[in-house]
Amino acid sequence: MKPTEGISHFDLRRQRLAQAMGQGVAVIPTAPEQLRNRDTHFPYRFDSHFYYLTGFPEPEAALVVIGGEAPRTLLFCREKNADREIWDGFRYGPEAARERFGFEEAHPIAALDEKVSAALENQPALYYPVGADPQWDARAIRWLNAVRAKARAGVTAPDRVQDVRSLVDDMRLVKDAQELALMRRSARIAAAAHRRAMQATRPGRAEHEIEAELLYEFRRNGAQFPAYSPIVAGGANACVLHYVSNDAPLRDGDLLLIDAGCELDGYASDITRTFPVNGRFSPAQREVYEIVLAAQRAAMDKVRPGNAWNEPHDAAVRVLAEGMRELRLLPGTLDEILEKETYKRFYMHRTGHWLGLDVHDAGEYKRAGSWRTLAAGMTLTVEPGLYIRAADDVPERLRNIGIRIEDDVLVSDAGCEVITAEAPKAIDDIEALMRDARARD
Repeated sequence: MKPTEGISHFDLRRQRLAQAMGQGVAVIPTAPEQLRNRDTHFPYRFDSHFYYLTGFPEPEAALVVIGGEAPRTLLFCREKNADREIWDGFRYGPEAARERFGFEEAHPIAALDEKVSAALENQPALYYPVGADPQWDARAIRWLNAVRAKARAGVTAPDRVQDVRSLVDDMRLVKDAQELALMRRSARIAAAAHRRAMQATRPGRAEHEIEAELLYEFRRNGAQFPAYSPIVAGGANACVLHYVSNDAPLRDGDLLLIDAGCELDGYASDITRTFPVNGRFSPAQREVYEIVLAAQRAAMDKVRPGNAWNEPHDAAVRVLAEGMRELRLLPGTLDEILEKETYKRFYMHRTGHWLGLDVHDAGEYKRAGSWRTLAAGMTLTVEPGLYIRAADDVPERLRNIGIRIEDDVLVSDAGCEVITAEAPKAIDDIEALMRDARARD
């Protein structure tokens, strides 16, 4: 994957990290390549923190940021190698990478240990992803010990080691203009894939056939990967939250729940839609669906700057709990259902998560025991659901109905911007889209 056009936003992010660090040295490695079997690798995907700060897409690379009054950024990467390029394709090499990605210095990755040990001399702190990888933990200890060995020469070693991810997480939580542009494009591609899936669904087809429609639309529009393993769950399978087998036949009268998003230049979309296999909601399906949709609207009303992270979830839970009571799924008053949390039998997950370079993106949800305050530029999902497994005390007409409705939203100054709105979710819109597709058969 080629880096996005322009590098000024990556320069700015590295400068922000240097300012947040103050004096010290940060080392952020990218992800290693992973074997799939024997000598065949999985498709390579960079580390999100590393890519956020560099835009550099190759494996075997690390970023070094030296803070202080005159901060410097160094890239360590693979050397040019004409023989390997015949087999594996283009690689930048240090000199081209330095020029293309705007670093003060670039060096072969083999020089990392020597250069970092030297940079740590007389520095107060080392920042790196503490605990993320035992090999990097051991490497950091070797750097520190190499500096400590020079104590008799008057050289001091850092007396503080800090996880650099906490600093980068805070930066990543509020998206800049370049990130939002990519996320909107990713959302549009995913929304088109969900429309295609609705149009392709028929009784007798298999879940994996509809998954293939999604993947085709992702790649056709330039997304490099699915953002996660798609969930294509018909009937009772929709009551399994992380169902990914996607191998069952689609039956007339069942619902199909699809949770699928794509990754575009690193940035994820994440959409869930639930619709009838035969194109028409039954009365019971319609009743449950409208409750979930109302819960999503209530949650989105709470997505605005100044509100706490948990307010959308609490609003959705209240609507869902009242719906469960009206459907006679749960006994007791609304207050009793909320206080005893009996609603968790049919709604057991949170209503959203941060979204960005990772599907479950970087950033804390609480600070010092308090829910984080939403601010303009934050991106998240809003995804309430109801999962009604068959049981003796569940009305027969409601059994095995699993519904989730998920959108990607941006916290804006005006409130909540739904960037996945092109994926239909109103009952009339879904039925009309599916009816028109059948009319063309």
